[in-house]
Amino acid sequence: MKKVKFCVASALTAAAVLTAVFTGPATESAQAFPATPKQTVLNYLHSISGNHIVSGQHNKEPATSPGQYTQQVKDITGQYPGLWGGDLMFNATDVANRQRVVDQAKTEWANGSLVALTWHVCPPTQGSSCAFDGGVKSHISDAQFSQTVTSGTALNTAWKKRLDEAVPYLQQLKNAGVPVLFRPLHEMNESWNWWGNRPGANGSARLYQITRDYLAGTKGLDNLIWVWNVQDNPAGGWSNYYPGSQYVDVASLDAWYKNYPSAADYQQIRSIAGTKPIAIAEMGKVPTAALLQSQPQWAWFMLWSEQLRGSNTNAEIQTAYFLPRVLNQGELTF
Repeated sequence: MKKVKFCVASALTAAAVLTAVFTGPATESAQAFPATPKQTVLNYLHSISGNHIVSGQHNKEPATSPGQYTQQVKDITGQYPGLWGGDLMFNATDVANRQRVVDQAKTEWANGSLVALTWHVCPPTQGSSCAFDGGVKSHISDAQFSQTVTSGTALNTAWKKRLDEAVPYLQQLKNAGVPVLFRPLHEMNESWNWWGNRPGANGSARLYQITRDYLAGTKGLDNLIWVWNVQDNPAGGWSNYYPGSQYVDVASLDAWYKNYPSAADYQQIRSIAGTKPIAIAEMGKVPTAALLQSQPQWAWFMLWSEQLRGSNTNAEIQTAYFLPRVLNQGELTF
């Protein structure tokens, strides 16, 4: 029965997408998801945890093609993912095309997919755009980091101005009634990024707190669902990066040290999250039935862009998207 349902949903979704391509964004009457408060999405994630999981696909640069990898999923499976992932990005060309990313987010929501945004953000010691190597992937000194998390300093002010650059785009999504699974400062237990590998109360977690206080509090972006994230670093100790339950809506893990989270990884995230939803925010291999059965609380998974085809056969992707637990676009109901 599920495959029959999928075929019908696929045909309807394809029609909706073709309409959007040729006539612009879907009209309100055609929307699968209307304007929705963030708590509705959080309640939904709670409701499916333990029974179902939303399929997801990230779309990395260029910002001019913010749906390219999602389209690859459709080409392979006949289904669109239940979650679209995008990025506010960092290099000058992509920063100049952030509107394309936001427009795609609106379209994906209108067509019946959840929206997730990551931000490979440039450090406050540099300009609004930067290279990946030497920019996003760089190190700032302990003194510079301390200033960034200390109110009133030049670098703290610079950080808030950096956040201001994203506000007009996030505000558009708020105005459109689009809740955003917002995952800033991701993989904060890793050292590849300038914001990470600083455990403790005044480290990476403090920067996360400042970021939420500013965007949600000062700027009033109450459509953001705050997704905290670490990578499956075997060193463990992920709770040393946790900013506190009042700052986190969803706890998430990126699976890169190995194909899938181990049983210990799963339990560590569950322990940190408590009653909050948990998710696999990045992975290279599509999940298997065995994984989802043994780790049933994951609310969504998101394949990382080029890893979709780079690390999986078409048959593996098709199998994952047709698993009984997996919810694709058109199958999410609030």
